[in-house]
Amino acid sequence: MTDQARYDTAIDAALDRLHEEGRYRVFHDIERRRGNFPHATWRRPDGSERPITVWCGNDYLGMGQHPVVLDAMHDAVDAAGAGSGGTRNISGTTVYHKELEAEIADLHHKEAALVFTSAYIANDATLSTLPKLLPGLVILSDELNHASMIEGIRRNGGAKRIFRHNDVAHLRQLLEELPRETPKLIAFESVYSMDGDFGPIDAICDLAEEFGALTYIDEVHAVGMYGPRGGGVTERDRNVHRIDIVNGTLAKAYGVMGGYIATSAKLCDAIRSYAPGFIFTTSLPPSVAAAAAASVRHLKTDQSLRDQHQTVARILKMRLKGLGMPIIDHGSHIVPVIVGNPIHTKKISDRLLEDHGIYVQPINFPTVPRGTERLRFTPSPVHDPRMIDALVRAMDGLWSHCALNRAELSA
Repeated sequence: MTDQARYDTAIDAALDRLHEEGRYRVFHDIERRRGNFPHATWRRPDGSERPITVWCGNDYLGMGQHPVVLDAMHDAVDAAGAGSGGTRNISGTTVYHKELEAEIADLHHKEAALVFTSAYIANDATLSTLPKLLPGLVILSDELNHASMIEGIRRNGGAKRIFRHNDVAHLRQLLEELPRETPKLIAFESVYSMDGDFGPIDAICDLAEEFGALTYIDEVHAVGMYGPRGGGVTERDRNVHRIDIVNGTLAKAYGVMGGYIATSAKLCDAIRSYAPGFIFTTSLPPSVAAAAAASVRHLKTDQSLRDQHQTVARILKMRLKGLGMPIIDHGSHIVPVIVGNPIHTKKISDRLLEDHGIYVQPINFPTVPRGTERLRFTPSPVHDPRMIDALVRAMDGLWSHCALNRAELSA
């Protein structure tokens, strides 16, 4: 066997394992059309087309289609062209980037903000850089934090402690084991995207104050959707002043692309100056920055869109609960239906798409623990009653067809 054949055999074996476990991820060709969201067109592998309704998009409020956002993007393309021209340090900083950072800082009532190409990079770059700025730093991380937070903490070269999910007593125990003078940072989320539960923000901030720790919160699945101006759960609960660093995204509720941190001007300056993930990355195109700024600015005043979003989410959860579906409901906008088996999850997803024109991707390990595989629905303000009816009817029939226990995992 040649060297190349050995490599190919190993790669084939790795892919085969995913197929056997029902965890192989398929990229469907989905074509969205302006003004028609959440409807789209699925292009099948054989070239045929099928109209579908998207139920798993993270463009939670449909802002990726909003005229205010599109107009800002078009204007910036006409004025500045397509690309940014380089990294922020060399040639990639524009008036659009500065405007966006000013909007974000104002949103979170912080001195400054720093924009990255994604929230993943913002988390990774910031959490991996902080130990360079704060020698001896120990990061205490919720066990269900996003992969980007885990990766940043893992490779930062500093010490870490993992506390059980939302377990404030366990967090206290870990803090008590550290000397008072040890620099500490508690990293957690406001809304955990797979179960839709909320972090105990005030309780964690109480511990941070008691033990002299900094606080770092990921508001990715909350910005734009919670609070009077869309500042997230920390704005809704009026405790953003207790948070030292806020991480957020521009790619979900704001419907564009990019991520950021909002914090003190001094810390933004330090991350800008030390984080390789910021220094060596080409910046967002001016058109994307302009569109994101327009979206943030608009959602500061559009409470009706947030209210409608929450209403649709409540209705969908109520309808699925009425069928005895095992959904997890922590009061957020995320609607996970637990299937508990990767093969069944994929089968239901495939049948929803092929037979009913309903697009929702299966969520399997390693995104969620084995045995908790699920379909994660993300309703939006533009999912109307007819779409909800179609989804509920399809789920009812397919659940029975797969002979799954409806009530066993209900929450």
